Amino acid sequence: MLFLMMIVLTVAIFASARIKDIAKFRGVRDNQLFGIGIVVGLNGTGDSGKINSTVLSNIAKTLGVTMNPEDLKTRNSAMVMVVADIPPFFKEGMRLDVVVASIGDAKSLEGGILLQTPLFGADGNVYAVAQGSVSTGGAEVKVSANLQSKYKVVGFIPAGAIVEREIPFEFAQSSTVTLLLNRPDFTTAARVAQAINTTFDRKIAKAIDASTIKIDVPSAFEDDVISFLALVEEIEVSVDAPAKVVVNEKTGTIVFGGNVKVLDFTLSYGVFNVTIRNGKLAENGTEATVGALVSALKSLGATPQDIIAILQSMHKAGVLLADLVVM
Repeated sequence: MLFLMMIVLTVAIFASARIKDIAKFRGVRDNQLFGIGIVVGLNGTGDSGKINSTVLSNIAKTLGVTMNPEDLKTRNSAMVMVVADIPPFFKEGMRLDVVVASIGDAKSLEGGILLQTPLFGADGNVYAVAQGSVSTGGAEVKVSANLQSKYKVVGFIPAGAIVEREIPFEFAQSSTVTLLLNRPDFTTAARVAQAINTTFDRKIAKAIDASTIKIDVPSAFEDDVISFLALVEEIEVSVDAPAKVVVNEKTGTIVFGGNVKVLDFTLSYGVFNVTIRNGKLAENGTEATVGALVSALKSLGATPQDIIAILQSMHKAGVLLADLVVM
């Protein structure tokens, strides 16, 4: 029998959060880097084709050594795709973690070494160079017959890339900065603008749409924009969010906010009969929320599948005042 795993978010619907936790300044973002390289030193678990031999021959040629690719037929090397994310404001010489994934038919990258690989940005410029020992995880230990075998054609190189070029960021234009909410919401955008104006006691912020807040940098901070941005990030804002109920039919999990309301209705489902009138559960006078309804159904012996079916029917009937997401 499946047991109902229920996570009830009891935080008030208008939870307070710092601006830095719910928004980012436009222009301040990660960028993706990628490159194609070759891993050597594999113990016969590399690619079976000729491409890796040709690449190794070309590498040797740049070092002044001439080799015939036919003489380098070996399964001790593998072609790989190398990817990394470069955070904003990373400078030359700083290091990035990289992920290495086999392109060909290699069986394992375990124990291999990635040769120097340039990492490109979307604009075609090289921003970092990766090299180092590939790690595919710890030793493979089976404690259960159902444990999946270690995946060996994808590896990691912690701090395996060195930044060679800084990506320029422009977050202030004509003494104006722009905040972008992580989750667009008109109410939250308006509250962010109001909180900023209240903090600085002047109207310098304006919500443009559900995700964008334009902020004029005060003249007192024209020569110290970073300090102004730091102050803005620490401002507390009451965050709003649409009511939502998420159900997972496979696991019987139901996740919902602590104050999701339901309209008056009468429900008849199998042996269950529930009535809500004037915003109260008729059985005990409890406020009519999804949390109270689920608790009442559980007390009557409803299974996870029963509760999910009831919530889906309520959503179709329009009495569930929330978005319903079924996983």
